[in-house]
Amino acid sequence: MPHAPQDQIPQDQIAPLLTPEGWDLLASLGPYRDDDSYALNAALRKAGHPAGLVSAVLTQSRLRTKAEAKFGEFARQMLFTQAGLEQATRLNVAAHHARRFAAAGIGHVADLGCGLGADAMALASLDVAVTAVEMDETTAACATVNLIPFPNAAVVHADAASVPLDGIDGVWLDPARRVTSTSGTKRIWDPEAFSPPLSFVEQLAASGKAVGVKMGPGMPHESVPAGCEAQWVSVAGDVTEVTLWFNAVRRPGIRRAALVLGAEGPAELTSGAEFGAGLAAPVGPVEGYLYEPDGAVIRAGLVADVVLELGGHLVDEHIAYICAPELRDTPFARAYKVVDVMPYNVKALKAWVKQQGITVLDIKKRGTAVTPEELRKQLLPGGKNAKKGGKTATLVLTRIGEDRVAIVVEPV
Repeated sequence: MPHAPQDQIPQDQIAPLLTPEGWDLLASLGPYRDDDSYALNAALRKAGHPAGLVSAVLTQSRLRTKAEAKFGEFARQMLFTQAGLEQATRLNVAAHHARRFAAAGIGHVADLGCGLGADAMALASLDVAVTAVEMDETTAACATVNLIPFPNAAVVHADAASVPLDGIDGVWLDPARRVTSTSGTKRIWDPEAFSPPLSFVEQLAASGKAVGVKMGPGMPHESVPAGCEAQWVSVAGDVTEVTLWFNAVRRPGIRRAALVLGAEGPAELTSGAEFGAGLAAPVGPVEGYLYEPDGAVIRAGLVADVVLELGGHLVDEHIAYICAPELRDTPFARAYKVVDVMPYNVKALKAWVKQQGITVLDIKKRGTAVTPEELRKQLLPGGKNAKKGGKTATLVLTRIGEDRVAIVVEPV
């Protein structure tokens, strides 16, 4: 996680919290609400608390409330920075990372670039010894606080590339993929510009150690190193990462995988085939039920596997929409009942919206340059969805060969 450029939360926003007065004041606050921040600021200042402490406490309270989406109730006892929280691994995903190392019998893991310590927390909770390394001083201070409940975890303030790994049999990395400036954070796309770079990860793997590294989900297939397993992960439909696993933490015979974490629990598709190889999917008409594959399935190149599982076909060989005559339950795609198929024509669609009395329109698209927000402005009275009531419809815009089509569907 963040390795240099200074984070947006300077040290003087963390140091006041590392005192009995600061910690107790932070603990006394409830969930942060923007509407109450001005009045709360005034009340804390009136109570005699220094301006710097009040600013630090309110900033941290806001971050804790935001962090609950990733850390649940644990967020109430943790310290955060803005950039660190943006890149932090969700706790349920960190648990999957940790289980890889524990299952492989790895006793001591170096978490290089530990950031706020999410993965180190998950590893330590499975009785794996953790040396958590972080170069940014403020972030390292936060990680130290977050790892206090785990005596088998220690934080080292150092450059990840400089720490000796003697006696350590596993390495976990979450390279910094953003640069920080006064205007915010900006994502980096080149793996060699990450901190540390992908070549450093490959050098570690070449040493024979068990290595896992979290990368951005948009990583191109051609950038995935040989000899590793690439596992794309989605949480509630949001693709969060691709993890590369080397040596003892790589599963035999698996080159690529899609791990889907949803309300029904984890589900996974795997393949031993190289990228661009493997199963081929048939192509057929729009019929019955339309399925939208999970993003992790698409990123991992496993759409054809879902097609065959559903007994269906693609509507176009280049587009990840599946149709099947029957409804089948799958964690790897969202299902819609096909109601109608129309040529894509704005004037005809506007007439259809008016005739049907539609006031709320959900528009999905793939394989077409149409912008759903702009089309919605053209089709609906007033140019936007009604806030309450009215008739709701879902349109799927796509291309079949050279023809653009609008598919009317109903979510299942």
